Amino acid sequence: QTIAGAISTGTHGTGARLGGLASQVVGVRLVTAQGDVVEASPDERPELFEVARLGLGSVGLLAAVTLHVVPAFHLRAVEEPWSLDAVLERLTGADGLVDANDHFEFYWFPHTRRAFTKRNNRVPDDDLEPLRPVRAWVDDELLSNAVFAATNRLTAAARRLTPQVNAFAARALSARTYTAASYEVFTSPRRVRFREMEYAIPRDAVSPALAEIERWLASTGELVPFPVEVRFAAPDDVWLSTGYQRESAYVAVHQYIGLPYVRYLRAVERIMAGFDGRPHWGKLHWLDADRLAQLYPRFADVQRVRATADPTGVFTNDYVDRVLGPVR
Repeated sequence: QTIAGAISTGTHGTGARLGGLASQVVGVRLVTAQGDVVEASPDERPELFEVARLGLGSVGLLAAVTLHVVPAFHLRAVEEPWSLDAVLERLTGADGLVDANDHFEFYWFPHTRRAFTKRNNRVPDDDLEPLRPVRAWVDDELLSNAVFAATNRLTAAARRLTPQVNAFAARALSARTYTAASYEVFTSPRRVRFREMEYAIPRDAVSPALAEIERWLASTGELVPFPVEVRFAAPDDVWLSTGYQRESAYVAVHQYIGLPYVRYLRAVERIMAGFDGRPHWGKLHWLDADRLAQLYPRFADVQRVRATADPTGVFTNDYVDRVLGPVR
């Protein structure tokens, strides 16, 4: 994924004090629909800047991006299996899992009450406690990829085994603590293909949203071998950011590439609608411009800026027209 693509679709990480990648953009160089090369920033063409830093490439081609960055740093990673109930009970508050850690996320295994948690916090650069190579290979390649691929193929062939397989998977990853450079902690190899939908909802809606997903799965008999990922981010002021002006939790649901996915994802989308959920711009969803206009206070401003910048639709496509509305 390129930097331009990442910021244009609202890519984010996890951390209660951190916004998405687009919130770190302080300037762009843009090739316009007319072929001009222009600079935009909060002080120069500020409205064009807002849509250029997160707008699906709808106002021009990003030729250069200036980002606010910090020096490279190290993290202590604490990864542990927890009960889902314990995670939800300790999620909020000043000493809760979200606010007490630089970066916190968890994975809930459907059809179980088990979760896997990740807490990452900055440490001095000389605080080094790396994983042993064999342990890293067992956890990240053997269990998280080879065994996970095998269990997904198994549940695709024998769907009824999904609850038991998920219960096994929730316990297969054991606790580990290590320190490493941030880029080594944040990234992980993912070789099992899947389809994904992610929604941003208010942070205090995590528990009821997961409860509704769990009830739907139980009532319909839908079987899902992939964990549900939950992350967190700070509010920001980016017009089309899923975190615009609210503390957000990100609920990402996945389905193995070999299994039907539409019924599950559409059901979750209906559940997220009850919490004014905003879909990730670069992942699966079925919302259109009429509904998205109700979720983003500056949506009309985005449409106006886009119409001025690209009145003939040089940079549009079917997806952009669906989610932002046609320009011609």
